[in-house]
Amino acid sequence: MTDDRSFHVLEAVPSRLDASPQRPRRRWSEEAKARLVEASLEPGANVSAIAREAGLSPSQLFGWRRKAVRSGAVRPREEANQLGFVEITPTATAQVEIELDGMIIRVGADIRQEQLLKIIRAVRKA
Repeated sequence: MTDDRSFHVLEAVPSRLDASPQRPRRRWSEEAKARLVEASLEPGANVSAIAREAGLSPSQLFGWRRKAVRSGAVRPREEANQLGFVEITPTATAQVEIELDGMIIRVGADIRQEQLLKIIRAVRKA
């Protein structure tokens, strides 16, 4: 170790990082959050479009929705037109008729779900 007891003074100047956002963080009121979450829970609502119109990231709105549903503050609405498979009891002559993109698919009621999915995918590709 040298006997030189000199030291250097460093001067730090705070500055904005290049990767940081150019605008300051916004604070959303609870009323504004609730209004946006309610709008996003409407049947058929496009959450990403609602978020973009409000000027925020879609992931932020999805986060607010998830938090509101978990806390019990809101409940997601049940989709009245929600699609899915239903159980049917086949008879000897029972048929299922499905209209898809202007085409009609007629199959026996005893068809397996996997087979029906293959048929539907083939019709959609056609």
